Amino acid sequence: MIIAVDGPAAAGKGTLARNLARHFGLAYLDTGALYRAVGLAVLESGGDPHDPETATSAAKQLGFDLFDHPDLRNEATGEAASAVAAIPAVREALLSFQRTFAENPPGERGGAVLDGRDIGTVVCPETPFKIFLVADPAVRAERRVKELRNRGVEAISAEILRDMEHRDAQDKSRTISPLVPARDAFVLDTTELDADAVFAAAVDFVNAKNGMN
Repeated sequence: MIIAVDGPAAAGKGTLARNLARHFGLAYLDTGALYRAVGLAVLESGGDPHDPETATSAAKQLGFDLFDHPDLRNEATGEAASAVAAIPAVREALLSFQRTFAENPPGERGGAVLDGRDIGTVVCPETPFKIFLVADPAVRAERRVKELRNRGVEAISAEILRDMEHRDAQDKSRTISPLVPARDAFVLDTTELDADAVFAAAVDFVNAKNGMN
């Protein structure tokens, strides 16, 4: 079983994906962290995330040392991640890793849950378990502000919303793997739903696809 969970920032992908992995006993991969780590590596080196050569080199040399970096989840890294993700060679470098994880999950698990922006359309298009989360940008911005403040990072709602809308536009308009739901994806609006309601709806969808309803 491979479950694809896609959608924009702060729509609830990570929480849902982790909950689904725990519920069904599957491995979990936050693919957005891969692109964030590449973007952060470029920033740490003083490079330009929009430069294909620099970004591709960082992707090919990517290790796991940056996944616990305190700046991995900040907005500057998110912007850098969006920039490197628009570079075809970067996506190609990370695609093999993602597919290998999905098809051969660690720990001899019976499958995997991957969350990102193109899991259902590019990474694992054959899986029938595709979920695409959406939510009002203002609500997503408030969620991100709350998340940042809980980590002790001061954040201003208006600035977060502006950055988020810019990133959304960039992700949706790129020619390679744009942020769009797969034609057979279950599109779930989380604007007025809490994490438990989102999880329940997703489990119902997966079970129905498995013929359990």
